[in-house]
Amino acid sequence: MLLINADDFGWKKEITDRILTCFIRKRVHFASAMTFMADSERAAELAHETHLPVGLHLNFVDELTAPQAPEKLREHHQKTAAYLKARKWNQILYNPFLRNSFDYVFQAQWDDFCRLYHEEPKRLDGHRHMHLCMNMLLSGKIPKGICVRRNFTFYSGEKNPINLLYRNLLDRWLKSRFICTDAFFCMTPLNRGTPLQEKLRRPLLLAKSSDVEILFHPSNENEYAFLLSPEWAEVISQAKEK
Repeated sequence: MLLINADDFGWKKEITDRILTCFIRKRVHFASAMTFMADSERAAELAHETHLPVGLHLNFVDELTAPQAPEKLREHHQKTAAYLKARKWNQILYNPFLRNSFDYVFQAQWDDFCRLYHEEPKRLDGHRHMHLCMNMLLSGKIPKGICVRRNFTFYSGEKNPINLLYRNLLDRWLKSRFICTDAFFCMTPLNRGTPLQEKLRRPLLLAKSSDVEILFHPSNENEYAFLLSPEWAEVISQAKEK
């Protein structure tokens, strides 16, 4: 099964509108919604009107742009952002001194999602994939049994062996506690490196026998244009037929 997700719903008005356009035209299946962002409130209202399925898009790193974001939340969020941005390795290191800050930011965003969408999240992922940072994974805050986004799918030779080993071990751990797809790919960037048809070949082939998530960022001009293209409409149509 092919599952198409659009990230950053509610971050900004333009992004919200682009995702809704893609959903209405049946180019994406669901979206990941941000809370305490500039367009979070309006985005939730539009999601209810259009019946767009959404999950929680945790944000530990980018500024909370909603005017109503509580000052205490901003303080804890600034601590998590500073830590995760300081060094790439901090994502895989557990910092006991920031446990309360990570827990506070998670719970605030979880509760606000419940307020906005009138239900608990059934799916969870993270802005810049920071839901997989060690402070989040070891917190025990994510309810067992919900859908959680796994690592990107890479194959031998695409990453160094230690990197691949870590990803594989983490994905096994995730699958033992949560619902995860069999593979996960991102189309960013479409205008660089591997040709589009080659980027799509693997996920489409795997989707014939496995659950495969493909991530798009409609905030990217090239990705948005591709999502609305006849080529992508054909891909979606063929995937439904299989």
